[in-house]
Amino acid sequence: MGVEDVVRAAGRDHPVIGEITLPGVRKSVGRARTFVRDTVLGRSREPGRGGIGRYGEGAGDAGPDGMTLDDMVTVASEIVANAITHTASGLEDGEVTVVLSAGGGVYRLEVFDDGAAEGRPYVEEEVGAETGRGMRIVEALAARWGSRTCGHRRVVWAEFPAPAAEGRGRARAPFSDRG
Repeated sequence: MGVEDVVRAAGRDHPVIGEITLPGVRKSVGRARTFVRDTVLGRSREPGRGGIGRYGEGAGDAGPDGMTLDDMVTVASEIVANAITHTASGLEDGEVTVVLSAGGGVYRLEVFDDGAAEGRPYVEEEVGAETGRGMRIVEALAARWGSRTCGHRRVVWAEFPAPAAEGRGRARAPFSDRG
C-alpha cells in the first residue's frame, strides 16, 4: 500500500498532487521546501488553472496567493525539520515523506515520519526559549493542523485555504489529533 492509498484510507478524498520521500538528513529540509513550492506552482500553471508568479502576481483560481504559498513552504520546513530532529526519521536510514493534496478549497500538507517513542507533536508553552518554536509557527500559519499514527509512522498534517475558499485569512481551528 503506497502513501496515496494510506491518505485515502485515512479519509482524504482530495487527489494527491505530489509526493516525495527524502532521507532523514538536514539538507532534506531545503529539498522539502523546494518540492512544496515547485509542486504547488506547477499545479497552478496547468492549462485552465490560472497562474501565479513568484510572489503571487497574477494568482489564478487554483493556485494559492503568495502569502499562502510562503506559509505552506515554511510549515513544510518546520514539520520536516521536527521529523528529522525528534523521530526515527533522523536516524541512519531514516526517511520522511511529504505528500501534498488539493481539493474542496483546501491544500493539505502531510509529513510522514518514521515514528517516535514520545507522544504527539505539541506547541511549547515557553515563548522565550531558543528552540521549540516549530509547532508554534505551524499553529500560526496553518488554517488547521494535527497528527495521527499510520502503522509505526506518525503523520503531521496542515491545511491551507485555496483561493476559491471563503475567508482566505489565517483563521484557524483548534488543534485536533483526528486525522
